[in-house]
Amino acid sequence: MKMDMKILYHIDKNKWAQFVTQHPEGNVFQLPMFFDIYKGTPKYKPVFLSVVDDTEEILGVLLAVVQREHKGFLGKFSARSIIWGGPIIKDNNPAVLDCILKEYNKIIKGKAIYTQFRNQWEWISKEKEVFKQNGFRFEEHLDILISLKTTGDGLLNGMHQGRRKNIRRAQRIPLEFTEIVEHKDLMDCVQMIKKTYNRVGLPSPDSQFFINAHEKFKGIGGLKIFAARYNSEIIACRFVLCHNKLIYDWYAGAHEEHLDKYPNDFLPFKVMEWGISNGYELFDFGGAGKPNKEYGVRDFKLKFGGELVEFGRFEQVHNPLLMKIGRLGLAIYKKIKYVR
Repeated sequence: MKMDMKILYHIDKNKWAQFVTQHPEGNVFQLPMFFDIYKGTPKYKPVFLSVVDDTEEILGVLLAVVQREHKGFLGKFSARSIIWGGPIIKDNNPAVLDCILKEYNKIIKGKAIYTQFRNQWEWISKEKEVFKQNGFRFEEHLDILISLKTTGDGLLNGMHQGRRKNIRRAQRIPLEFTEIVEHKDLMDCVQMIKKTYNRVGLPSPDSQFFINAHEKFKGIGGLKIFAARYNSEIIACRFVLCHNKLIYDWYAGAHEEHLDKYPNDFLPFKVMEWGISNGYELFDFGGAGKPNKEYGVRDFKLKFGGELVEFGRFEQVHNPLLMKIGRLGLAIYKKIKYVR
């Protein structure tokens, strides 16, 4: 029997949140709070659509964000649409998935030069085929997951010997593990992240993005900001997202002059230890690059233990010419910006 479906661009946010939270693949990135976070961030624009049946029961949701490096005319050359952990589809119904992807492709034209789905779980073959039929190609990409179904000692024993040594050195200094609650400390952490990303040549969101996230999740959990302190000074921080027994390692920064105190060894361990104490079962360490391709970040993360998983990504270029121009312009911009 053919299912009656229709597209809605606005739905009740409480019903939206309930649908995502109760879904087996539901994740924090597809919650309505992120729509508001994106909406209030310069150079970010949320794109949302849902599929409902004839009784307006939600069958699927998709939340994307179009990001630009620049405002105005130049922005179109860097406009990309990113979907973290979506779409969320009831019973993973291929017909609903097809409906939502077809509508997405219609509305994203002219808004972004390419789209990337950053998967948070493994899609099965028939679902991958639906993406393919809608113009998306699958790209191999790794993530790292660390089980928190253990004790603090068990977690430490599962790490590389060198990582354990550095954590113990940090504890002897001693570094202090704290949660950020004051606005001044929040802003210090935001600036630290932006400096860290700039140092390694990566783009970072506008400061307002982090402020919005802090405000939207205040009082309901979901976002935790942790810091490593040395003599009361914040020398490293991590923003983590907490949802359905999972902690997602989101953004991190550290002062370069304090790296000799091992804050980047100490802080992830303490966050995971906090997770164990608070009933979380899994720590998602985020992206780990492409298989069979050297990636220093992957090597660093794997020394905390855990396993590599390949959720991959789906990608589609909507405007090849602008994509080519944008890549060329970005390469030139980076050479100018990071020349020594």
